[in-house]
Amino acid sequence: MRPTWDDYFIKIALTVAERSTCDRANVGAVLVRERRILTTGFNGSPSGLAHCETDGHLLVDGHCVRTIHAETNAIIQAALHGVSTRDATCYVTHFPCIICTKTLINAGISRIVYLNDYRIDEIALDFLNRAGVELTRSTVTV
Repeated sequence: MRPTWDDYFIKIALTVAERSTCDRANVGAVLVRERRILTTGFNGSPSGLAHCETDGHLLVDGHCVRTIHAETNAIIQAALHGVSTRDATCYVTHFPCIICTKTLINAGISRIVYLNDYRIDEIALDFLNRAGVELTRSTVTV
């Protein structure tokens, strides 16, 4: 059976997550506009720096600060390559943290489709609602 567009892109986000270098949560994100992929991102260390998988986690207050989150990496890729993210959809394997939520809002993302209810933040939900960002939980089975 042919997948819906949302299922198609969330499955691509799952594949992107396989490149993650922080095993605390293998997260992948795909930015899409008009059914075309703009950029992808996975959680991993800044270019040229050590990865969790080789040097271990760098934990501060229970969070690994060695890595950049997938959503932020996808936005960074867009900036590096001069790709506008205005009115794009972010397909992401995990519900965005508060910092990624704010970054997605400011990047002009109009819709977020996520798969896993990982640490849903009520403040992030409120921000998304106030910013008018449509939020959809994927029901794709993997």
